[in-house]
Amino acid sequence: MKKLLTLALAMPAILAMGQNKEAVGTSPWGKADEIGTLNMMSDASKLAILSKVKSGKTYDLSVEYFVGMPSFHALGDPAYQYWLTHTPRGTVVDNPNGLGNAMNEKVSYTGDAISMYTHMGTHIDALNHFGLNGKIWNGFSADEHLGDKGWKKTGAETIPAIIARGVMIDIPASKNSENLPANYRINAADLQEALRKQKISLQKGDVVLIRTGQAKHYEDAHKFLDQYPGINLDAVKWLIEDQQVMLLGADNLSFEAFPPERADNWVPVHTYLLAEKGVMFIEQMFLEELARDKVYEFAFIASSLKLRGASAAPLRPIALPIFAK
Repeated sequence: MKKLLTLALAMPAILAMGQNKEAVGTSPWGKADEIGTLNMMSDASKLAILSKVKSGKTYDLSVEYFVGMPSFHALGDPAYQYWLTHTPRGTVVDNPNGLGNAMNEKVSYTGDAISMYTHMGTHIDALNHFGLNGKIWNGFSADEHLGDKGWKKTGAETIPAIIARGVMIDIPASKNSENLPANYRINAADLQEALRKQKISLQKGDVVLIRTGQAKHYEDAHKFLDQYPGINLDAVKWLIEDQQVMLLGADNLSFEAFPPERADNWVPVHTYLLAEKGVMFIEQMFLEELARDKVYEFAFIASSLKLRGASAAPLRPIALPIFAK
């Protein structure tokens, strides 16, 4: 991963071909908008998808957090850390509550704490995560809206609970392969072919989840991080501009692949989605059980932690299979 990032950051901008004029987008939902395309949800749209759920079957689309889990440390971000603050025997020895041996031997007390980067495990990127030229989605500027304790606009606390139609697009299955090639860039044609084989059509306001197969390696951080596949600009533009989907997700580390496909932007998919189009996305999902059972359409339900001012937050998404009436 570090080698790939070093290569990405060293690529000279003079090699850029057909550079686009990138600029932050202005929200069609008004000057105060902080959630972008999540505005596409309504009470009616939520009820419509929930009314199609005919089974109690539930798929958990999140991964576990543990010491040694995969994370994007190459730029110096902290790894996941866990430590015990109280243990049953330690409480007897230390007597922190002042209640003595008899009470602490009877009441076994365990407490713990964690420290982590917000962009690890299954999480959703808020719209302040990446911007362009000092501004983020809807023209909010770092000079005016970023304080010592986080962003005053588009922080993770603004992300609403998400209920929508979900579609999983299984790229390895479409290609009759267990694994995609190293650093493979999933394009629009790949998505269209997979959808054709799955006999599924996308709808405006969908949550679209891309399976690369990388989640199989989640317990092995080295393998999970090594030259993983991801989506390209061509594909996300087709999803957002042509299909008008609301939210995206994938089972890899950073949604897009490295090294970057453009020399003038090291995260072109991130800035296109977050800064230009106001589209959030979910990373490091677990889609293997959906793939195993060939569940491609479902009610998608998720809610993230309200981390004030943060650029991301842990998310616990679930899928409830639906059966069309």
